[in-house]
Amino acid sequence: MKKRIEVVAAVIKKDNTYFCAQRKDQGELARKWEFPGGKIEKGETQAKALKREIKEELNTIIEVKDFLITVNHEYNTFNLVMHAYECEVIEGDLDTTEHLDQKWLTKEEMAAFDFAAADLPIIDILN
Repeated sequence: MKKRIEVVAAVIKKDNTYFCAQRKDQGELARKWEFPGGKIEKGETQAKALKREIKEELNTIIEVKDFLITVNHEYNTFNLVMHAYECEVIEGDLDTTEHLDQKWLTKEEMAAFDFAAADLPIIDILN
């Protein structure tokens, strides 16, 4: 049976663009683009996990706003359950240390980037 991983993702919007990050060059999702976030630790709420992950990965404090969507996706080596939330930057500049690259992209521009499969349903619901 495949491992089940539960994660949270931050959808951060500025004007008509969204903050997107490129994963490091390792694992099944190497170099794929994504909305930043990470695993929920034991005992954490989804919002608490998201705030912690964005602080750790991007040195930024966020406010978790509206719930957007939960995506269930089966990858080759694991099953992913991802909860996406609209978030707002409170303090910091989204300085990535965990990713290869980062960009502010419009929904239309995202089509030209190789996003992780689980992130595609999130893109579909963006306006």
